[in-house]
Amino acid sequence: MPTIAIPSQLSAGRARSYVYRLPLFTRVVVAAIIASWVVGVVTDTKWDIRAWGALVPQEIGFASLYRTNTYPFIHLNFLHMIMNLLALTPLVERFESEYGTLTALALFMGPFSTFPAALYTITEIFILHSNTAVMGASVWFFLLLGMEAIRTYKTNPHFVIATYNIPTWTTPLLLAVVVSALVPSSSLLGHLCGLLVGYFCGLGYMKFLAPPEKVLRFIEAKLRLLQLLPRYVSVDQKTYGRFGVLPTTATSPGGAGVALGVVGSTQRLGP
Repeated sequence: MPTIAIPSQLSAGRARSYVYRLPLFTRVVVAAIIASWVVGVVTDTKWDIRAWGALVPQEIGFASLYRTNTYPFIHLNFLHMIMNLLALTPLVERFESEYGTLTALALFMGPFSTFPAALYTITEIFILHSNTAVMGASVWFFLLLGMEAIRTYKTNPHFVIATYNIPTWTTPLLLAVVVSALVPSSSLLGHLCGLLVGYFCGLGYMKFLAPPEKVLRFIEAKLRLLQLLPRYVSVDQKTYGRFGVLPTTATSPGGAGVALGVVGSTQRLGP
């Protein structure tokens, strides 16, 4: 029986094109996650980056608050890292392309990391009386998925399975349960903490977290970021860095502005 050969250049070319179009902050996130994995492999016998940067509830203190920002970049192994990258990259790219590089930097290095970490730590210590460490970028994946689910719910409240109307906002919740059941060592609680923050952002209760656009425009102009940085995305979502214009993405109704109104034994966040 004859077989149909698919040119490898086709998929390789499309992959290169997609990587080339990635905006600046998304590239930095991908590079940092890969670099953290490489450091973990190279320094495994000398320095354990996982023990240093994982979110360990009972080790959170003033001197170790950095853990609330480092845990999304660190992964258990190569498979854990690459699966999270494949799932997360399109969502981060869309967010940055829609809201700008500075906004993405401020939110991902701030509340998008620290709020899920705080929820997880409080739940582990005061409710579950446990100390399970988590790590992995899928906390961001479920956070962004929660925001997208709320956005979709506003325009398409239900989808039908058999004769049942299922609310569209429950899709990430169902996915979190499935991942927890199918993927060993994944943290359902970590995923739910990220998802809860994403829901609140999507509903608009955390709009105050978005940096003021006037301040961001002042910084952009003062530091000449558009002229100096390749693939930088302006906060006004109309102009881009010196390497050209990024492909446009659909924006939510309402125009500009962040719709924020908007992971013992070690468990990993996500597949």
